[in-house]
Parts: sequence; structure tokens; C-alpha cells
Amino acid sequence: MTDVARDFRRLYGYAPEGVWAAPGRVNLIGEYTDFNDGLVMPLALPHTAVAAVARRTDGHLRLHSADTGRGVVRLAPDDLRPLSDGAGWAAYPAGVVWALRAAGHPITGADIHLASTVPTGAGLSSSAALEVVTALALNDLYGLGLDGTELALLAQRAENAFVGVPCGVMDQMASACCTPGHALYLDTRDLSHRQVPFDPAAQGLALLVVDTRVKHALGDGAYAERRAGCEAGARALGVRTLREVEYAHLPDALRRLSDATVRSYVRHVVTDNHRVRRTIALLDAGAIRRVGPVLIEGHASLRDDLRVSCPELDLVVAAATGAGALGARMTGGGFGGSAIVLTEEDTVPTVTKAIGAAFAEAGHAAPRVFPAVPSAGAHRVC
Repeated sequence: MTDVARDFRRLYGYAPEGVWAAPGRVNLIGEYTDFNDGLVMPLALPHTAVAAVARRTDGHLRLHSADTGRGVVRLAPDDLRPLSDGAGWAAYPAGVVWALRAAGHPITGADIHLASTVPTGAGLSSSAALEVVTALALNDLYGLGLDGTELALLAQRAENAFVGVPCGVMDQMASACCTPGHALYLDTRDLSHRQVPFDPAAQGLALLVVDTRVKHALGDGAYAERRAGCEAGARALGVRTLREVEYAHLPDALRRLSDATVRSYVRHVVTDNHRVRRTIALLDAGAIRRVGPVLIEGHASLRDDLRVSCPELDLVVAAATGAGALGARMTGGGFGGSAIVLTEEDTVPTVTKAIGAAFAEAGHAAPRVFPAVPSAGAHRVC
């Protein structure tokens, strides 16, 4: 953290007013449900985007990232325009400034230096971490008085309307609102949420993230296509969103859908909402080991109904469960990125070795494997 403050001083010639951090996230269960007013259950990772920030009063915005190897990006908040080309990574923090100003908050400029340990391209919400840490820092410095939910909504608006990514609100809510030792049970319909105790290590377990280090081009535009398909399904069923389709009524709903692709998308969303409810009940009962089979079911649905998996993700699940893991599934948008694995702590070396050996045999580059420790949401560091 001191490195970020030191580098800020080197870049801008004076000390920052503070340092803030916001985490990436991994989603335990509930995928592609948040834009359907559905249920999700993410947890914050110990990997964070960290920002050293100071206010400006002259209407200028200067942005720098330690992770890009590029110079300072200079912008004028008055000139920020949504969906403009060429901003690259800077569109995420700049979009937050735009969203705050569009909401009537008097942001007169800022100097921002960022550094992140959230893996990019791994489906772990590196962009949401950049957005939320920027929003929190400006909220504190300008005394805006916004709570975590409000910050998450502004960050989501930045990504939707400024960057142009039609994401739901889960990533930003996780980054803003998670607490250590818990998963966040979030109802995206009304944004009500509850911190659910989730501490695998306390029960002799480990939750691993396996970053496949691949991202297939097939994923480009797939998120928007799935979202459009879900919206088509809701229209065909006469409901506002697929959240209104009860699990008990799913067979009847599927019979009413003539489009096979839309039907499979609807089946995934409704059954994944049900899987979130099952997971909540298991965790509330202290039966964390029984979550494993639910993860496996979730992966099968993402692979077969939503069709957003890929050979590398399928290989992680097969190798991990074949080596004795309790459960595994892809997490995030798919077509590469990461999977999660729930396993006994004493089998971590065996499971990790099996995944690595499977990737080597298939000719894939070695994946990155690390523990997912439920960590703190966005906070001020100093």
C-alpha cells in the first residue's frame, strides 16, 4: 500500500490524500442470473485494486495504472463522453467520475494512481474492482455520504452506460459490500443482501480458484446474446424477468417455449436460482461439504444449457472431481477464465497436481491455482 502512495508522489509531485482498496470477487453459485433479477452468492477475494487519490479543483482528471506500463491519462470531467473509443483501461475509473457527476455529485477533478493484484481476463471482476475503488475514494474525499449499495449502482452504471458492457450488479455489489469470512447472498431484484458465514478453512476445507489463463474469442458478444435470449424468454412467458418463473412451475414454462435455445437459457436461470437457495440452506445448516454436488450441477447447466463453458474449464472440473474434490464449476462469464474447486484441505496438493497434469497432457499452459479466502469488501487503507 505504501508503494502506491510513494508512486503517486513520484507521478504527481505531492502526497495523496488517502489510499483505498476494493477486491475482485469469485462467485460461489448463481451465474448469469443477476441481469434476470435473480439470486447470486459471490465472495470477495484477497486480490484488490488499490488507489491513491487526491482531489483537484481545476476540473482536471489524471489517471495512471502501475499495471499498464503506460503514461498518465489526462481527461477533463466536463468532456467525458460515454462509449468513446480509445480510453482503454482508463474508461473504468473515468466512467465512475462521469456517473457521479451525472448523478449530481460535485466532482471537480482528481489525481488517481492505481495498482491491482486482481488477475485480468480471469472472470474475477478486475474491472469492478477498479470502478468500486474509484467510487469509494471519491465518495470519501468529496463527502458524498453514499453507502455500499449506492456506490455499486454508480459503478455498474459506469460499466453499462460509459464503457458499454451490459453487466448486472453482482460484481460491483460484491466488491463494495462483502465482509471477511462470509459470502454475500444477494437478491438482485431489490438489492437486499445478507452476509452468510462461509469459512471453508474452519471446517478443514479449501475453496480454490483455478485460472485457466485462456479466453476464447467465442466469448466476445456471448454475454449480450445470452442476456437477449433470457429477455426473449421472459417476454414469451409474459413475465418481466425470469426471476418470476418459479422452480416448481419450470416444466410448464419450458413447454410454452418453442425456441430451443431460449428454452435452455430459461432452464439454466431458473435452476441456478434454485441452486442458490439450496446452497444458502446448506450453509445456514453448517453443511458446507454438501455444497460440492450443487457446484457440479451448476457447471453442467452452464456447459449444457447456457453453453458458456469451454474444454479447459470442463477439464478443471473433471480432473478435480476425479482426484477427490467435493465439487467444482466454472465461474464468471465463461469461454475461459476461472473455475472454483471445493475440496478437503488435505487433498489440495493432490487435486492441484491432477489439474496440472491434465492440462499438461492436453497441451495447455499450466493454470494458476490459488485459495479463495473470503475477504473484505472496499475500504479505506490509510
